[in-house]
Amino acid sequence: MSAPRVVTFHYTLRDPSGRVLDSSAGGDPITYLEGAGQIIDGLDAQLRAVAAGAKQRVQVPAARAYGERDPAQVQRVKRATLPVDGELRVGDQFQTDTDRYAPVVTVSAIEGDEVVLDANHPLAGVDLTFDVEVVEARVPTAEEISHGHAHGGGGCGDGCGCGH
Repeated sequence: MSAPRVVTFHYTLRDPSGRVLDSSAGGDPITYLEGAGQIIDGLDAQLRAVAAGAKQRVQVPAARAYGERDPAQVQRVKRATLPVDGELRVGDQFQTDTDRYAPVVTVSAIEGDEVVLDANHPLAGVDLTFDVEVVEARVPTAEEISHGHAHGGGGCGDGCGCGH
């Protein structure tokens, strides 16, 4: 396996029907350290051989993106137990706890005083297509390798938030 790179790229993400789900067009590109888990595994793996300046269409199967849908992640709960005030609608999303790492759930149904919550990622089970343009690929600094992620131009003090 070759040494990891810090890669900066623009992307447009589409679902299987071709509908655009997200894009960095008109905004800042994404920068990540290869192999550090900062982007989905299937995209990381396929960008390993793409040189700076190249444009490529990358197909990522659901299993290598946000995983397959897990029926065990769908639960029916009493509305009164939810940490949400006010009206609740199908499609609403919220965290199940005040811990910032608590899972985000989506309201998939409301049936009387019960609510069906889905903790699957919204793109679980979806094959994804990325149109990517690699803007830059460089050797990471020793600090980036040590910290496990890419830093901005000023290192950790540049707002990366890694706590180092």
